[in-house]
Amino acid sequence: MPTENIPDDSTTAHTVAPASDPGETAVVDADAASAAAQDAPAAEPAAMSDETTQAPAATDVPVNHGVETTGKSSDAPDEPQQPTFAELGVDGRVLAALDEVGYEYPSPIQAATIPALLSGRDVVGLAQTGTGKTAAFAVPALSKLAELSDLHGPQRSTRVLVLAPTRELALQVAEAFGSYATHLDDFTVLPVYGGSSYGPQLAGLKRGAQVVVGTPGRVIDHLSKGSLSLDDIAYVVLDEADEMLRMGFSEDVEKILAQTPTEKQVALFSATMPKAIRRIAQQYLRDPQEITVKAKTTTGTNTRQRYMQVMGPHKLDAMTRVLEVEDYDGVIVFVRTKAATEEIADKLKARGYTAAAINGDIPQNLRERTVDSLREGKIDILVATDVAARGLDVERISLVVNYDIPHDTESYVHRIGRTGRAGRKGEAILFMTPREKYLLRAIEKATRQPVEQMRVPTTDEVNQTRKDNFAQQIEETIESEDLGLFREMVERYESEHDVDAVEIAAALAVIAQNGRPFLVEDLPEVPQRKRDRERREGDGPRNRRSPGEEAGMRTYKLAVGHRDRVVPGAVVGALTHEGGLNGSQIGAIDIRPTFTLVGLPENLPAGTLDKLSTTQINGAPIRIQEDRGPGGGGARGGARFKGGDRGPRNDRGGYRGDRGGGRPRGGGTSYQDRPRKKSYDKFNGGYSGR
Repeated sequence: MPTENIPDDSTTAHTVAPASDPGETAVVDADAASAAAQDAPAAEPAAMSDETTQAPAATDVPVNHGVETTGKSSDAPDEPQQPTFAELGVDGRVLAALDEVGYEYPSPIQAATIPALLSGRDVVGLAQTGTGKTAAFAVPALSKLAELSDLHGPQRSTRVLVLAPTRELALQVAEAFGSYATHLDDFTVLPVYGGSSYGPQLAGLKRGAQVVVGTPGRVIDHLSKGSLSLDDIAYVVLDEADEMLRMGFSEDVEKILAQTPTEKQVALFSATMPKAIRRIAQQYLRDPQEITVKAKTTTGTNTRQRYMQVMGPHKLDAMTRVLEVEDYDGVIVFVRTKAATEEIADKLKARGYTAAAINGDIPQNLRERTVDSLREGKIDILVATDVAARGLDVERISLVVNYDIPHDTESYVHRIGRTGRAGRKGEAILFMTPREKYLLRAIEKATRQPVEQMRVPTTDEVNQTRKDNFAQQIEETIESEDLGLFREMVERYESEHDVDAVEIAAALAVIAQNGRPFLVEDLPEVPQRKRDRERREGDGPRNRRSPGEEAGMRTYKLAVGHRDRVVPGAVVGALTHEGGLNGSQIGAIDIRPTFTLVGLPENLPAGTLDKLSTTQINGAPIRIQEDRGPGGGGARGGARFKGGDRGPRNDRGGYRGDRGGGRPRGGGTSYQDRPRKKSYDKFNGGYSGR
């Protein structure tokens, strides 16, 4: 299918100023682009259509050749100076998904890049990892796919190709596409990478995927097999291009580009611009707009930064343990979404902390009163989103907790800048899953400081701290309070009931606990994984473990298996959509011929099994129950999938939420008894919605 013709500058009414020579790139100031985009009317997304159309132009912005800029953001949450995603011209369905995942305002590279790509321009983006560049190219691509679907109906051919240097990055990019596409109909993204079985990838390509994200070597393999066609490609992204060249993929990248249509849009992102990258840009990009954005790198040297690897279900326990053993005054806890601010604040209050939430939905006068309460010591913990905390300067803030990892390094720098100000000492703690650890290098580069690893405080440490605090309270009370009345009451009780004073004191301590346990219990340990050989494209088989071997996990048995055409993504889809579980709560999945074993938390939320009692996969009831040991199903060795925070190993998954009507496509999973909202789950490696 032909792609749209990208308009020349001479035929476009409002375009970014072209470079002086056709082969020269234009460098745009990201801050100027951000400000200009806010003042300009929202652009309509360009369609990758069969007709030759003139795409809407990018917003007029000043062109500053050779200028590198540092993104700035407003400190006033009620008067943001940067544009919104809607003002950039993003499709409404993509906007809804962005809101759900916690994006409030675009980062500098997003504000500069999205309008250019929506206008049809090729783009060279010079940006480090962690600046938000994935959304910068995924959001406009999805906006164009949405319009294409509106114009011509559902598409099965591959329209977008993203090349990434490693399978880890390919999975992350595919996950991002899926999370931004939850409101798009008939959309599929498929990651293809080395070290994974060809079978599921071949099946996924045969079914059709509008977006393919792959490593160069595996993409070449599929091109050689004829399983991947680039005939209808309209949008190509080279992500971390300098890294691909450093790893020796230059020849593969050029071979792939040579097989794409002449009429296409190309976005190239690279941290540096060596001669080889410049040559590729000159050969395969047409009059590209060059956007250079540096993440903020200013942060107080008085702030010690640490990170902790902790899975989602254990974050709250980990944080409260930190709060128990760490010395702090005021605390800000950063989360991604508005709903999470209220949820976490309520849970902290239920555990005895003085906490409050601020987010973009809270009126300004209430926000000011809440901040004043923190400043005056009436509350100790503020749970906030990035935008709501802008401009916040409270002297007593000594600890920042990044409960949810930020979308980009600029947000991280802004977050930890709430402490360690004006010469004061500060602490910043970052919660991350093992999969998110790749961001550490970008954070350390942005802050120019090391981020130390820390562990969750042990049960013994927390309990000893509680005992010490209890003893200190006794000492302070004896020294500062008039105990006459209570001493008289205790002495009278001791005399009348012949009970030792120590027993009476212990009883009073129990009363003071008000039914709450004084000592904490052990937490399930975070599963420790061997470090992936992530800088290679392929690797050998991994040692396998049964689903219940991870600490804090228990094995459950599902009465469906290979004979029912079950794939890991279908299992994840059923457990998350029907059972209400989070993806991070799902452990290893072991599919056998007649049944499936899956690891789930020992402390499974109440009612989960009841919710799953009528769940079906491919029309077969799963009849979930705790596994009691070896049972029918044949020999070990079926498809295994590592859940938790990992991406797929050997299957696309293919969870499909049925949206009514139409026929299910072969090989996928369809809940056909009632409508389902489609979704992408990072565990199934392939998003598909009906």
